[in-house]
Amino acid sequence: MADAEVLFAEHRQGVFRYLCRMVGQVETARELTQEVFLSVARAGVPDADPAGRRAWVFRIAHNLALNHVRDRRHDGMTADSGDTAAPAVQELGAAIREALEELQDLDRDVFLLRETAGLSYQEIAATCDLTVEAVRSRLKRARQELRGALAGPIGVHRHRPLRFGGAASDRGDRGDQ
Repeated sequence: MADAEVLFAEHRQGVFRYLCRMVGQVETARELTQEVFLSVARAGVPDADPAGRRAWVFRIAHNLALNHVRDRRHDGMTADSGDTAAPAVQELGAAIREALEELQDLDRDVFLLRETAGLSYQEIAATCDLTVEAVRSRLKRARQELRGALAGPIGVHRHRPLRFGGAASDRGDRGDQ
């Protein structure tokens, strides 16, 4: 299964980032990433160009993520990022997760495939069984909706001073770290 190993090496990080955003939980994303590449190894890599194989891998990830999200909604569970960052970052992260959850499922998926996994419009079209024009349209709509939903939360955080571990007077005493 050398081909499956190559696909794992090439796409593991992109699949993991995509799944993190889709499911909202790092540990769950790790498990789903493993499932994706187990499915890849079991199925056998198709004869296709690199973009076609990449789209095939992300189609598997897409389907697993949709199944997981559907099951989670059915069970009444919510996403938890497990983020232990500063409260302002947590608030912003929560606002982003909420804004993503408000998108139509397919619009969110197209957006995440583009922005977190870096797939081309053609690869997204193959992954989601859409035309390239439909991908463009859904991506544009998702970006507009996210921009509107996040204008308030991002605007609030833009105007707050950045704090790096203490009061401004202590920063000069600690030196550059």
